[in-house]
Amino acid sequence: MKSKNIVQEGIDTVRVLSADAVQRADSGHPGTPMALSPLGHLLWAEVMHYNPKNPDWANRDRFVLSCGHACMLQYSYLYLTGYKITLNDLKNFRELHSITAGHPEYGLTPGIEVTTGPLGQGFANGVGMAIAQKYIAARYNQPDFKIFDYTIYAICSDGDLMEGVSAEAASLAGHLELGNIIYFYDNNEITIEGDTDLAFDENVEERFKAYGWYVQKLPDINDLEAVSKAIKNAQKETNRPSLIIIRSHIGYGSPNKHDTAAAHGSPLGKDEVRLVKENFGFDPDKNFVVPDEVLDFYRKAGKKSAKYEEDWNELYKNYKKRHPDLAEEYETITSGKWPDDWEKKLPVFEPGDEMATRKASGKTLNAIAEYLPQMIGGSADLAPSTDTNLNDYKSFEPKHRDGRNFHFGIREHAMGAILNGMALSKYLIPYGATFLIFSDYMRPPLRLAAIMKIRTIMVYTHDSIALGQDGTTHQPVEQLIGLRTVPNMMVIRPADANETAHAWRVAINHTDGPVALSLTRQKLPIIDQNKYAKAKNLEKGAYILSDSDGDPDIILIATGSEVQLILGAQEKLKKDAIEARVVSMPCWSLFDKQSDAYREKIFPKKIRKRLSVEAGSPVGWLKYVTDDGDVIGIDKYGESAPGPEVMKEYGFTVENVIKRAKALLSKKE
Repeated sequence: MKSKNIVQEGIDTVRVLSADAVQRADSGHPGTPMALSPLGHLLWAEVMHYNPKNPDWANRDRFVLSCGHACMLQYSYLYLTGYKITLNDLKNFRELHSITAGHPEYGLTPGIEVTTGPLGQGFANGVGMAIAQKYIAARYNQPDFKIFDYTIYAICSDGDLMEGVSAEAASLAGHLELGNIIYFYDNNEITIEGDTDLAFDENVEERFKAYGWYVQKLPDINDLEAVSKAIKNAQKETNRPSLIIIRSHIGYGSPNKHDTAAAHGSPLGKDEVRLVKENFGFDPDKNFVVPDEVLDFYRKAGKKSAKYEEDWNELYKNYKKRHPDLAEEYETITSGKWPDDWEKKLPVFEPGDEMATRKASGKTLNAIAEYLPQMIGGSADLAPSTDTNLNDYKSFEPKHRDGRNFHFGIREHAMGAILNGMALSKYLIPYGATFLIFSDYMRPPLRLAAIMKIRTIMVYTHDSIALGQDGTTHQPVEQLIGLRTVPNMMVIRPADANETAHAWRVAINHTDGPVALSLTRQKLPIIDQNKYAKAKNLEKGAYILSDSDGDPDIILIATGSEVQLILGAQEKLKKDAIEARVVSMPCWSLFDKQSDAYREKIFPKKIRKRLSVEAGSPVGWLKYVTDDGDVIGIDKYGESAPGPEVMKEYGFTVENVIKRAKALLSKKE
């Protein structure tokens, strides 16, 4: 190997590792990590505060690789600095069950803060992380103790900035003056199809200045002194998020594919990798070479950074002595425990009145907010409609970092991704709200929350054609089944105010995936819990709300607003000597997790006549009603008319439930 200084040797080692790993996998993106290696060196060797032996240290700086296709950059520096990643893990890049997946995955690889891949998501996740830091600092920092002062660093690409979610998130970050954000825009001017000017020639610098960001522009990523100076400038800017635009060269060091799309989404090729190694002074016949002096250099950098946690631990020990109540609250929450009596604060709604489940949700939120300081959230400009405002608390703003009400603006996509970033703090329980129909704007962050198994709570109101006169564009039909098909996602559609209160209880206690609450705009009767089963049974996913006197002739099943219809039908069927069991089924996934015995109790195999009623797509219901059953649902779009008229037009009446039940019973087995 040619003689060179240890810094340059380290940077080039990562470049060669990246080329080797992608070549061995015969899949991946070698060019971007090769280009970004100088920046990676500065971040892991000089800038960021982290501890490889404790990746979850509370006050570590967060790093987000929004351009997740460049993950060999991150994997390489995590390995070099001493995280629990081996050289063999780098060799197994993109292989089955490897911890070095094709894009960074949270929970799979030590040191990975968030799952990235879909471009723009990581950009917005970082904004959520920055919000979380500001809120936690406002609650726990004291004049003599800066317990939480970490920074969010991220690398984003042309692709990230083309995706609309980054525009939404950048706009909000500028408005909120999130000065704890330092992002690097990798301006390599190449996409998979070719030069970026094929589709992207905007002035990114002026765009972000217009958003309210502090922007610096550098001509060469290899000028470490200039990049280091820009980072220090950004660290001093505490009132604006920072974007450092850096010109890089994709496939740097590749003689034939440097600055071309050929270095983006596919291996360089064996011959070209040999040329890369020769160019950097490596033996072209050896693969995955990490010189001892390079490994030693970065391991020392990792140990040096770990010293920040040692200092923090001492600071926190003194903080705990001086501010024991705050320390106790923080430790209780981060341990996953809540105040023992918070569930007792859930409201109980009395029968004889009517209330939309969105209203009941709002009352529940306000009843428990005082006891759960980690629960914060807001809506996409729909708080009055979704009833998600915490009445006794301020809005989160630059002057009120302790505010618990968020105004995401009309930015559903960014809201979902920002909530994911907030949830990744492992402290907050964030929620967001919009109409159910607009969950379509949020599918990417919902899916990523489900992949990461993190708890974000979505409040989706106006959940059926019953919302009425806004018409087909606002009336959800396919959304419920769409959300239910997302693995690890819990969808709850409560039948009345009391089920709604318990839906919040279940959502808050749920820790391994996102939760969607599907709530009505229209008022619903409050079900008498003295006459019928207790709403607490919602935790089972489905339960017998009202049973027949003997073995049922038919089982009526419904969710949400349609439960009132099957209760009404039960009474009238009884007059005709037809015994019906009424099952409220607010959550399919919860029910599917119950024991075989419990599921048999609710839906005995011998009772084959079953009728489900839900103002949404009928897809999926056959699993529960069986081939001998029937489904009242919607397989087309709604109408613009008053809600009750639309519901009647589409057969959501007690009379139609009775008619369909009798028709089902008249069929021969």
